Parts: sequence; C-alpha cells; structure tokens
Amino acid sequence: MINRRNMLAGAAILLAASSLGAQAQDWKAKYPELTFGIIPAENASGVVERYTPLTDYLTRQLGVKVTLRVANDYAAIIEGQRAGNIHIASYGSASFARALITGVKLDAFAIDVNADGSKGYYSVFYVKKDSPYHSVEDLKGKNLGLVDPNSTSGNNVPRFTLDQKGINPEAYFGKVVFTGSHENAVLALAQGTVDVAANAWTDDSDSYLMRMLTKGMLKNADGTLMKYEDFRIILKSDPILNGPLAVPSDMPADLKAKIADAFFNVRSRDKAAADKIYDGKLDREGWAPAKTEDWKPVVDLVKFVDSLRRKKS
Repeated sequence: MINRRNMLAGAAILLAASSLGAQAQDWKAKYPELTFGIIPAENASGVVERYTPLTDYLTRQLGVKVTLRVANDYAAIIEGQRAGNIHIASYGSASFARALITGVKLDAFAIDVNADGSKGYYSVFYVKKDSPYHSVEDLKGKNLGLVDPNSTSGNNVPRFTLDQKGINPEAYFGKVVFTGSHENAVLALAQGTVDVAANAWTDDSDSYLMRMLTKGMLKNADGTLMKYEDFRIILKSDPILNGPLAVPSDMPADLKAKIADAFFNVRSRDKAAADKIYDGKLDREGWAPAKTEDWKPVVDLVKFVDSLRRKKS
C-alpha cells in the first residue's frame, strides 16, 4: 500500500542516490583520467609488464581511464605528485618521507603486505660469493653501488647503518655510484662495476636479486646463468617499513575511498592482476590500510641522514 510515509522515504532514497551520483560526476569532471606512478625499482619493461593488469583493473573499478607512469627516478614521482600530474603513487618509504619533508601534501592510504603477513623488509649489502669480502671492513677503498638518493634500502638506510659503524661512504669507499634502480645495482655487482651493492631483501625467496635470477637476467662471464648461491649478504639492516600508496590530500573524499576500496580488493576481484604483481606468491590481499603518520619514523630517519651529509660535505 502506497502512503505518504512510503512516498517520503522513497523520495529520500532517490535524493541520496542522486547526490552520490552527482558527487561521482563532480570528481570525474575534474579527474577524467588518473595517472598511477611507480618508482623505477626494476627496469621499465618489467614494471609495465607487472602493473599493466592492475591499471586495467583500476580503470574498470573507478570508471575512468587509469594510465601507468613509470618514473625515470624516485624524484620524478615526488615532483609528479607535487604538480598534480600523478594522482596515485606507489612509494618507497624514504621517497614518501622526502615528499612530505619537501612540502608535498599527501595522504597515505595503504601499505604493501608481504607473503608472510609482515609489513617490512631489509637493506642488505651484497657481494659476489667468490670475492674475498666478508664484511664492510674488507671493502675500504672498493666501489659501492647505491640505488637512488631517495631510495630507502638503496641509500638512506645504508648510510644510516654505515654511520653507526663510523663510516662516511664518500671517504671510505673508492667510489660511490648511484645506479638508478635496484636491478641496476645488482647488475653492476654481477658485472664487476662495483664490489658491493646495496639492495632490498625480504627473505631468501623475495628480493630483486631473486626476481632477476628467475628471469635469467644475470650471467657469468662464460655465459652461464648465475645462481642465488653466487652472492653473499655481508650486512643486513634493522627492519624497514614497507612503502605506501598515496594520493593528494585535496583529492575528493569519495574518490579516495573508491581508490582505496579498489586496492584493498584486487585479489578477490582480479586474481590474475594480483598474481602478476606478487609473482603468484600471495594467497590474500596485498595491501592493508595505513595512514601518513605511520611513516613518521622514516621521516625522522631521512632528516637524520640529511644532517649527516651536511656535516660531512
């Protein structure tokens, strides 16, 4: 039976739906296309192959085209978000801290979760196993390969760890080389360009080194494929918090919520896209909720490393 109360309730529901629809149209007018930026942790073709299924999934979920952008370096992600050209960004912890320190207004909304449920990793120093180097003390005057000035495991944490040993890298090593990516740092070590390389490591089954070996990217001088056993870790840092996904602070709240919902449900909605990102090793969702404040200790670390460099320059 239709009565006045039912009619008013129906009108309220229609008005609410209309309002939500109008909000969606409002942000779609401002954001007819979204750009998802990725730091260059591995070579560009590898990042494109890994993340294209995810951007296709995001396009379907958000209802606007999502374009993948692989940055040339870590700073390009920071500046892209500062300029409003990158709307969703995947950061390393130190590059996110650098963005905050330099005044980029960002909201972290998710953190990467490891296969074992943990949310951290380590910075390690690799040497080749057939080298005579078994500790940092054996490497004085040798060449050190770092990743990028804004890399967490490839620069900031190594510098902090070395400082705890009283070592200034530029004075201690014969040469300090920024290679540009984690893969390039490993390649420089494998090819003998550097004697030791800083890199990210979660466990023996999860590292850039292991990914490269799985792809057959590392070879000996005689052309045979290198193995995990051909490398040795001589230094491992304290645990590092995984990096976040972040969006501009002034992005409409309903769009932020829709983006977060899409990332928190990738595996349940598009298992193939999730498997591509995590090499099929994850049996649950790969991102968990997070907030900007979670990375305050990393901000403090980066500020400390900055002060070290100023003192020693």
